[in-house]
Amino acid sequence: MATINIKGQIREATCEEELTAMRDSIELFSGKWKLQLLRYLANRTEQSNHFKKMLREINGISARMLSKELKLLEINFLVTRTVLATKPVTVAYAITPYGQTILPVAENLVAWGLCHREKVKSAISA
Repeated sequence: MATINIKGQIREATCEEELTAMRDSIELFSGKWKLQLLRYLANRTEQSNHFKKMLREINGISARMLSKELKLLEINFLVTRTVLATKPVTVAYAITPYGQTILPVAENLVAWGLCHREKVKSAISA
């Protein structure tokens, strides 16, 4: 079981609390773009990641979807949005330190996904 730290008091989470936390996580990171956007920003911390650049470099995402997903990530403290004083106005995005805490989970998903693809391929070719 997982543990919960509430105001310095550590206790085991109940099954219901674990399932609720799992549901919250799945809801937040559902869809194909949020984790990809966080990974994109994490790999480009030394660059200015403005909206148009992201739209060009992230294959398959529409402007509407990029805007929607970035807004949700910002609301959840995973991404910062900075309006730059340029003409025309440029908006830059960056992953927050809190947003970086999901990266090990994303790495595990990538590793599992690679293994799973190989397992399925070998089962099909057998």
